[in-house]
Amino acid sequence: MKKRYWIGTISAAAVGAFVAAKLLLRPGDVEWEKHREAVFHSDFSRFIEVDGVRMHYQEVGEADAPPMILIHGFAASNLVWSKVFLELAELGYRVIAPDLPGYGYSDKPRHLDYTIASQAQMVFSFLRRLKIDRAVFVGSSYGAAIAATIALDHAAMVEKLVLVGAVTNNKPTRYLLMRLFSSPLIGDILSPLVVGSRRLLRLRMKRVYDRHSWVLDERRVDARHLPLRTRGAHRAIIRTVRHWDAERVSREAHLLTQPTLLLWGDTDREVPLRDGERLHEEIQHSRLLVFRDCGHLPQEEYPQAFTKVVSEFCY
Repeated sequence: MKKRYWIGTISAAAVGAFVAAKLLLRPGDVEWEKHREAVFHSDFSRFIEVDGVRMHYQEVGEADAPPMILIHGFAASNLVWSKVFLELAELGYRVIAPDLPGYGYSDKPRHLDYTIASQAQMVFSFLRRLKIDRAVFVGSSYGAAIAATIALDHAAMVEKLVLVGAVTNNKPTRYLLMRLFSSPLIGDILSPLVVGSRRLLRLRMKRVYDRHSWVLDERRVDARHLPLRTRGAHRAIIRTVRHWDAERVSREAHLLTQPTLLLWGDTDREVPLRDGERLHEEIQHSRLLVFRDCGHLPQEEYPQAFTKVVSEFCY
């Protein structure tokens, strides 16, 4: 065998061994006690069992205050609310921010399919366990699709609805990275390497925050990265993509009757503003507010302005 073939064979074997080691050495899940110091607002963290799944959530505010439920998006956690969590409570709300099953410090069971519908049902059951019958729902991105689904299926529970950069269709699955997650076998092997990479996560976060004057917080990168290193999170992410079906949101948006506020960034690369404009046309009596020079996460990019507009809408 020629020398270059030997080199190619050895190189391929080395890459294969590296990938195999990465996959085999992944932690099954993130340990709360071990990483508590990395969790923002950990003093407000609690755990509760819902339909056999242990869910992590954070709660702040008076017990008899009007409940406000914050639902995070795809491949995220309640960390995305950390800049507005306490501030919303100071305005008189009982603020509750769960980690959806499969994400953050909640369980990531094998038997779940992680669809929008199943996550909506889990949030509904979670709130019933907390004896909450009615609340303001604030959903971000994929979490907005979950909030909208709850509003459609359990209208009486949703007093008001705030949808932030809402996923309303299946267009996100066309992105290259999402197609990788969807690919059988290849996705199972490569997706964990992509999702579990701190470097790639930092680059993605930097793309969002670089237009702002403040410096990317490395502690925030670490806090987001820790749960994304785990086998359970990788499984949840892959299944979410492979069972992605958000078309119902756009198809049935006209059936939403709750007062609805739509918040969008004008430079949102994940869910373009035109999707928000279409949603605004479909939902009767909705309001659309656009953050200028803002991407997909106005609650992180402009937390003070976000808190102000949400509180003004809810009062």
